[in-house]
Amino acid sequence: MQNKCRILITGITGFIGKNFVHHFKNNSNFEIFGLDIVDRNLTGVIKTYFWDEFTQISNIDIIIHLAGKSHDTKSTTEEKAYFDINVGFTQTIFKYFLISNAKKFIFFSSVKAVADNVSGEYLTEETIPNPKTPYGKSKLEAETYILNQALPAYKKVFILRPSMIHGPGNKGNLNLLYRLSQKGFPWPLGAFENRRSFTSVDNLIFIIKQLIEKDIKQGIYQIADDEALSTNELISLIASAQNRNPKIWNIPGKLINITAKLGDYLHLPLNSERLKKLTESYVVSNEKIKKALGIEKMPTSAVEGMKKTLSSF
Repeated sequence: MQNKCRILITGITGFIGKNFVHHFKNNSNFEIFGLDIVDRNLTGVIKTYFWDEFTQISNIDIIIHLAGKSHDTKSTTEEKAYFDINVGFTQTIFKYFLISNAKKFIFFSSVKAVADNVSGEYLTEETIPNPKTPYGKSKLEAETYILNQALPAYKKVFILRPSMIHGPGNKGNLNLLYRLSQKGFPWPLGAFENRRSFTSVDNLIFIIKQLIEKDIKQGIYQIADDEALSTNELISLIASAQNRNPKIWNIPGKLINITAKLGDYLHLPLNSERLKKLTESYVVSNEKIKKALGIEKMPTSAVEGMKKTLSSF
């Protein structure tokens, strides 16, 4: 009888961790353990440990490192906090990985560890990293730490750089857009033309399962759906999920930029950071991960994945 694969997920009570547990808990080949700063029982998880208890964990096969400080769009987080958490936690768990029996370490970085703005048609793994935000810099430093460690021949490391991940339980700008549409507010940014890459949690789970079960070449991989979506397309999908007709206004861009700058000072829902996220183009290539997995396309299209997320709100 084949032994079950014992998986340790750090940050297991977060959005991505919960989605992983939901999909993996019924897999008879997996045993799931958690590592987090909060004590919360999750169905399908054998035990969740605190960070000062993780040395008690034994016989782990796979470590999925999700724990980290996410990007604060309101810029209220001190820079030190990003490095204490995103770098410090990574160093701690990676040292454990090196002395443990675990064979694979899957680290969740971000495309923001490479670039805050995409110059050219799309972002690739060959792009030289030049992050500008504390979040991106801390993720890159964590990557650098991992890559600088001597790795035993039988161990593998995967550094994943996903674009914006969405799925059931999602929080952030998607929820804000959904609530504004729900209240009948029009979308005033129709004049901005953009394309953005997203990552459906279903595609993400598919990739993780492949990395766990198959002999995939280790390395750095960007993660994204096959198709990029414009914000106007996203607004139309949100309206459709609410059985509404989309209300999209083409207000001149200059006027919108002035309003966003006022939002920075008056703490309005629309500020410069959020405007940038909602209107800039940020297309991420997923060709390298598809080639490594031996597939031509992701199992879930960008539109299908977004519809599933929106229907969960």
